[in-house]
Amino acid sequence: MSVICKTPAEFEPETICVGQDRAGHWLVQASGGSLEGRFISFAAAMSFARSELGLLPPTRIEVRKTPMEATTSFAPLQPWERAVPKPANCDALPHGKSA
Repeated sequence: MSVICKTPAEFEPETICVGQDRAGHWLVQASGGSLEGRFISFAAAMSFARSELGLLPPTRIEVRKTPMEATTSFAPLQPWERAVPKPANCDALPHGKSA
């Protein structure tokens, strides 16, 4: 069995979109759906978008003029819900490292 790895030039470029939803929140979304965040200001949204530039395949930032739709629910968790299904496994961290 052989494995074919794509070179960076073969990856589809991502676009990080920054814009507001209809309620006025600032959203940051990657075109491939790999990230989404909600922010209180344009400056905070742009700061986050810029910080993600080096982590995704070749990326560009686009500021949207039309309202964006959040793909993730930002509603508060209900008392019976958990943010994560189970606690992180701290034993999996390299020795001497803390989360």
